Amino acid sequence: MASILVIAEVQNGKVRESSYELVSFARRIAKAQGSEVRSLVAGKGASAAAEELAKKGGGEVYLAEHDLLAHYSVDAFGKAVRAAVAAASPGILLFSHTPIGWDLAPRIAAALDGAFVSDCFNVEESGKLVFLRRVFNGKLDARFVPSASPVVATFQPGATSPFEGALDGKVTPLQVAISPQDLRAKFIEVRTAQKQGVDLSKAEIIVSGGRGLGAPEKFPEVIQPLADALGGAMGASRPVVDAGWLPHAYQVGSSGQTVTPKLYIAAGISGAIQHLVGMKNSNFIVAINKDADAPIFEVANLGVVGDLFEIVPALTKAVNQAKGKA
Repeated sequence: MASILVIAEVQNGKVRESSYELVSFARRIAKAQGSEVRSLVAGKGASAAAEELAKKGGGEVYLAEHDLLAHYSVDAFGKAVRAAVAAASPGILLFSHTPIGWDLAPRIAAALDGAFVSDCFNVEESGKLVFLRRVFNGKLDARFVPSASPVVATFQPGATSPFEGALDGKVTPLQVAISPQDLRAKFIEVRTAQKQGVDLSKAEIIVSGGRGLGAPEKFPEVIQPLADALGGAMGASRPVVDAGWLPHAYQVGSSGQTVTPKLYIAAGISGAIQHLVGMKNSNFIVAINKDADAPIFEVANLGVVGDLFEIVPALTKAVNQAKGKA
């Protein structure tokens, strides 16, 4: 069987967590197909990252090092990917659905005359490979069976847990011929936006509020205290963000952040499809809503039917008492 090639991303000298999530998907497909997992690490001074990935499920890791790979460029990185494709002859290439993946993956698919599926959240293998992605603003799950090869797919960060196994692979140097004349754009600088809110994709506990809170001031009054008591982060549903109650950084859902915390508490959230697809893979879900027929209860491990303005403060008080902070 043709191999599976993971296109890893390196940030600040380390392999990004979303790349280890790709390894999880790759390992799942490889087990079903009896194929091998290979990876690509491209950059300058990226040997430590390549070694790290080789020890954590990346299989044979192709290391493309070049001065012109120090910063992302679609032309330079495109050459590195095509060199890895020539070395590995993969049937499937996996990218993270990040700005780099958005830019690079479709170009690679076109260059290889392959199939392209973007923004996937899952993959199934039962005789045929099926990629799942959301359509119509998250209202439907679409299933795609590629008819061309190779298949190039991007996966949502947070769609699965990062691979945490210890499978020793190896690092293979990969020669990539790149010259300044190959680059159609010149790197100037990286500007980091001022951080707002939190990175919910890394939070282990999230307390989210919905339109049921009734007013923006209820978030710092009701939701944030419980999140603080639990040592977690505050989130919100799309209607809350659309209404301007909280910035987009707090939004959980298909058009916000996909999260997989150990504990997810949803207060005053009815459970629109757009929200459910972004949090239903949480380890344990607690839903608090006065509507017993709210869709959120369909994915909840524990449902509480009642007034959130009574339940959430009582829960906050109980947590603080348990911690000796009452």
